[in-house]
Amino acid sequence: MKKLLFLITIFTLTTTFAQTEAEDKGAILTVMKMQEKAWSNYDLEGFMQGYWKSDSLKFYGSNGLTKGWQQTLDNYKKGYPTKEHSGTLNFKINDISKISENSYWVMGEYFLKRNVGDANGVFMIIFKKINGEWKIVADTSC
Repeated sequence: MKKLLFLITIFTLTTTFAQTEAEDKGAILTVMKMQEKAWSNYDLEGFMQGYWKSDSLKFYGSNGLTKGWQQTLDNYKKGYPTKEHSGTLNFKINDISKISENSYWVMGEYFLKRNVGDANGVFMIIFKKINGEWKIVADTSC
């Protein structure tokens, strides 16, 4: 009987862990779908809602390291001044892996279809659950 109870407990914990991880990944993908839609509508502020609104946000790209939510938004506005420059965004997610209890990394590719010429690249972002919401706390894109 003790063995059966032990096995049931292990099964329940494993199933709960898998369900929670699947829910986390689903919530992260929802944030990224919102970002695709906002970007494609040239709503850069809406796109930035997926990021942690903090001076501790880090973005590392071809121009080096940027710190802070506002500076990241300002850089996006400078680099993509019009809808023709921002285009339509699509992500291809290659991997989502749990780092710790409330954080995941996401590796993937981005595709910008634009009138001024398409732009594609790769990224690795780190999501962290902050105040019940999944936010990007670090982004490396090139």
